[in-house]
Amino acid sequence: MKKNEIIAIYGENPLEMTKKLMAVAEVEKLIGGKNKHIGIKPNLVLASPASGGATTHPEIAAGIIEYLRDNGFSDIVILEGSWVGDRTQEAFRVCGYTELAKKYGVRLIDLQKDTFKQYDCKGVPIGICDEAMRVEFMFNLPVLKGHCQTLVTGALKNGKGLIPNSEKRRFHSMGLHKPIAHLNTRLRNDFIIVDGICGDLDFEEGGNPVVMNRMFAALDPVLCDSYICELMGYSPKEVPYITMAAELGVGSLYGSDSVASELNRPEGIVKSIRSGRKVERLVKHTDARSACSACYGSLIHALARLENMGELENIKIPICIGQGFREKTGEIGVGNCTCGFRRSLKGCPPSAKDMLDFIIGETGKRQ
Repeated sequence: MKKNEIIAIYGENPLEMTKKLMAVAEVEKLIGGKNKHIGIKPNLVLASPASGGATTHPEIAAGIIEYLRDNGFSDIVILEGSWVGDRTQEAFRVCGYTELAKKYGVRLIDLQKDTFKQYDCKGVPIGICDEAMRVEFMFNLPVLKGHCQTLVTGALKNGKGLIPNSEKRRFHSMGLHKPIAHLNTRLRNDFIIVDGICGDLDFEEGGNPVVMNRMFAALDPVLCDSYICELMGYSPKEVPYITMAAELGVGSLYGSDSVASELNRPEGIVKSIRSGRKVERLVKHTDARSACSACYGSLIHALARLENMGELENIKIPICIGQGFREKTGEIGVGNCTCGFRRSLKGCPPSAKDMLDFIIGETGKRQ
């Protein structure tokens, strides 16, 4: 497999689809020595089964492990650090990785508990977990899905799970895009398998899964993520961290020199998928300044529920959220960062249900 290639496969059996992708790409040749320390990085942003559209199907990790074992590789670990507000151990359990680890005898590494060191990521100092930097060949397993702050999330953003919680918070204070791009100048992205079985095309934390029954492999995270944009109807320019990463030399944008092939195409399956851009409508009712993903995601979910109830237009002023409002005053806000506001909901983060009840109460409505 070459750096300018995308290889797609369609079906309903993630384990066998994974093995087929790896065989066609001849992953064993990419890895090289049998004694390499191999890492598998799924997207377990929160404790939610893959069927909800937010997390990586454990069958993909199982397929990787089986293929590697069949080809003489044995030093394999699974690494993840869930987002701030969720516990990785709970995500491992709920998402099926605890059971998987027992079955295959592989070690689960909770990066929320790991030590870390600072690295110069082309001019931006970033703390990266030590266990992540020990890996000599990294499988990156993002989910094909949307994101309420960056529109899409893929291989580049999935690397955010390899940094400590303190850095995740700092990333949001820096505006997400720049630090994500710079982080990937140091991270390994040796083989990428994108889980497009049933991702949520609007929300990072899932809840509205869209059955797509597809996966694809890539070696270049920039190519991968710009291809995701192509599929979802976005331009890479709408997702600044992708173009920034390209400018930093992380990879190349999907274009005329790229090669996208399909191993199969069941009847009735179409290549392109489209987000309804629902999030773009909802964010108009917010004023977000350096908001962490867990908190902001909960607010967007609450607003989506209000829209479904026909009450979204009762919000007359934007709801403030994020670290940018610390020690400031205002009218209405959610999360501890807005505690100085006249009307504020406590929590770090508050749940979507608490936010919904709070907003309904503040707009004079009842469920």
